[in-house]
Amino acid sequence: MLSRRDMLAMVALGATPGLAWAQSRPAASQLIAAARRQIGVTQSYDPAYSRLAFPGGDVPRGKGVCTDVVIRAYRDAFGIDLQALVNADMRRAFAAYPKRWGLRRPDSNIDHRRVPNLETFLARQNARLPLPARLADWRSGDLFTCLVGGTLPHIGILSDRRDRASGRPLVIHNIGGGAREEDVLADHRLTGRFRWRVA
Repeated sequence: MLSRRDMLAMVALGATPGLAWAQSRPAASQLIAAARRQIGVTQSYDPAYSRLAFPGGDVPRGKGVCTDVVIRAYRDAFGIDLQALVNADMRRAFAAYPKRWGLRRPDSNIDHRRVPNLETFLARQNARLPLPARLADWRSGDLFTCLVGGTLPHIGILSDRRDRASGRPLVIHNIGGGAREEDVLADHRLTGRFRWRVA
């Protein structure tokens, strides 16, 4: 049973207590709150290559892709700059990263905005976990990856809310219409689960 303090914290984050499943982990709550604040701000999906400042670069917040939800959430919640961290790790171990884009060296404008690169970085941070056999094994603040249509890599953040009808955890992501919180965890083939800086 949730304590009064946990219930008040969830209400402060905008959660409906009857649908919430937060496990009272402050870092996970911070990450989710930072991701949720993007809803209504990031209103379009735009995968165009953009030149970014470095470090701390970003495309305008009104647009972005799925990785931008994760990147912005870690920046806003913890001051963690995945652009700089992925770039540094790729400089150290470029051979460990996927080669599907024909790059010969790291590109700080785009590397951190590619799901396979984030998966590689997170795995190298020992953040990869087994895919859970049961919904109850997911934890709020976990990152998931999947293949949309069996081919397009996608990433999002597990919310601290569940869908009333399905009982599944909601996710915060951008799959085409801007940042959203919705019941889509079972819509595509899952390929990864990561828990980084929120345990």
